[in-house]
Amino acid sequence: MKCPYCDNAETKVIDSRPTEDGHAIRRRRGCERCGKRFTTYEKVEESIIMIIKKDGKREAFDRDKVTNGIIKACEKRPVSMAQIEKITNDIERGLNNLMEKEVKSEFIGELIMDELKKIDEVAYVRFASVYRQFTDVNTFIKEIEKLVGAKNEENKEEK
Repeated sequence: MKCPYCDNAETKVIDSRPTEDGHAIRRRRGCERCGKRFTTYEKVEESIIMIIKKDGKREAFDRDKVTNGIIKACEKRPVSMAQIEKITNDIERGLNNLMEKEVKSEFIGELIMDELKKIDEVAYVRFASVYRQFTDVNTFIKEIEKLVGAKNEENKEEK
């Protein structure tokens, strides 16, 4: 690693530890020529995942879009930012584990809805109403009936 002060290629690692989120390594380095210290970060290079939108256009995966969509669905609901971050992290990790270069936006939307259904049904219905473009009250009612039906099935299985 070159020294940012004198461009010397001879530097040594003084200290190395993981970052708080555990996704990178923080290294303190010292230059053997000028003696100055600096910090570097080492992390895994992740490939860019392209999202195929409903209209066929492609754009790079944007975790902020996922997070913002979940935040809107969870507005004024008892869902913490930690839960929202966990959903976003799980979805991003899952997409990286697929080893696919392109993923349909519908797939991501379904993943988000599956996670929201587990933590807050109102947030789930809100997200589904925008994502699935509910056009009238009957569509809302059908989605809620599916949700209630699934919950009743779970309750029967538990008994």
